[in-house]
Amino acid sequence: MAVEGVQKQQKTTSDSSSSKEEDGPPVLLLEEIIVEILCRLPVESLLRCRSVCKLWYSLISDPLFVKSHLSLSTSNTTNPRCYRLIFSTLPKINLKTSSLYDALYHHSLDPIELDYPMKHPRKSVWIVGSSNGLLCIAIEEDTLFLWNPTTRKSTRLPYCGRKSHPGCYVLYGFGYSSTVDDDDDDYRVVEISCVFKDRAKYSTTVRIYSLKFGNWKKIDAFPHGIPLDDSGKFSNGALHWAASQDFGSSYSWIIVSLDLAKETYGEILQPVYDEGDKDLTLGVLGESLCVLCNYRGIRADVWVMKVYGVKDSWTKLVSIPYLTDPGRDQFSVPFCVSNDGKLLLQLGSKLIVYDSKSSSSSEIQNVDECLEACIFVESLVSPDAPNRPWR
Repeated sequence: MAVEGVQKQQKTTSDSSSSKEEDGPPVLLLEEIIVEILCRLPVESLLRCRSVCKLWYSLISDPLFVKSHLSLSTSNTTNPRCYRLIFSTLPKINLKTSSLYDALYHHSLDPIELDYPMKHPRKSVWIVGSSNGLLCIAIEEDTLFLWNPTTRKSTRLPYCGRKSHPGCYVLYGFGYSSTVDDDDDDYRVVEISCVFKDRAKYSTTVRIYSLKFGNWKKIDAFPHGIPLDDSGKFSNGALHWAASQDFGSSYSWIIVSLDLAKETYGEILQPVYDEGDKDLTLGVLGESLCVLCNYRGIRADVWVMKVYGVKDSWTKLVSIPYLTDPGRDQFSVPFCVSNDGKLLLQLGSKLIVYDSKSSSSSEIQNVDECLEACIFVESLVSPDAPNRPWR
């Protein structure tokens, strides 16, 4: 309907401008109107609109249009209609997607199985992270690719050159590196390989991949012990891992940051937690760093850092009670929170919606055993290279 309206308006404007022999300003105005309309369409509609004419194909493929469309789509991070849920399931290893709105407000999904690149029925798939509509996916530990599930375009990353060692395990992180100069914008993947020699000795090797330049390079080793998270959490231009230096009775838990543009490490100071036996989990809620503090079998507190890097800005968003005995299961860090206080999170292999206003929990139906999940925004961003036309 939007396309037909623009075409009719284009014809009317063209006829009018021909009769008046003043076709300059009206054509410019029409192009601005077309851009405003197209920027507000969903990605699937835009992919069809590319076939209308050469002008529209060129416009929709333009990097500036891709950025404008993304900016409008992400202008409200608490609007569930702008995002989709993606999750992996068992017993058959699959990636599925569904409406985030349905999860939050209907408590039931109509999942679509995704035909992701290099799909294999016996190989595990790992969602490393999501940024601007791109997902970083790992097939087991050795195969990485960037994938836009909406446009169905993907790019496989070259092997980083890591050699396998006994006692070695690998962690990843994915995020968007942005600077004042748009020419320096980039998507980056970080690999941390950890080698344990014995209980007290270990070493780490950190490599970073630049989508813009298409190569891996080594950077300084991980500075604070061993990272505990499988995937780095992206917020404010940096990846974050919970890390520990002590594995005995003096167990410590710190938050280590890696600035993707500067390639430098830092530490994020934590909130002051309540006393008691607890487990901490690092995550991102919207664009803010957050920590889930689980008081085993009693409640889970969600802490959010309102101002990045400022310790005093940590705020307890909500306390979620365990209404029944969870056994070994614990709540995960919420994937999102809506404007009206609904949180989507995982409890064991179940997806749960917690309504903070009514203090009630609802299990989401039509979901197989869920391994992991995240949300992503639908976009035209290319996995080939930043700031280049999608093709």
